[in-house]
Amino acid sequence: MAIVPSSTLPLTPCTGVCRLDTRGLCEGCLRTGDEIARWSTMDDVQKLWIMDEVLPHRQAG
Repeated sequence: MAIVPSSTLPLTPCTGVCRLDTRGLCEGCLRTGDEIARWSTMDDVQKLWIMDEVLPHRQAG
């Protein structure tokens, strides 16, 4: 997979709905509080993995 430089991608799943549900997942983007807190320090590979692999599974479940 080719990764486009981060300066060209808005690498965030944030939808602006920032409330944690009873499972501890954001109601807007399905990230955990820890993932949200660490987001700014993650590299593009980590962010893409969460967006492409982790979040779709949470949405399906």
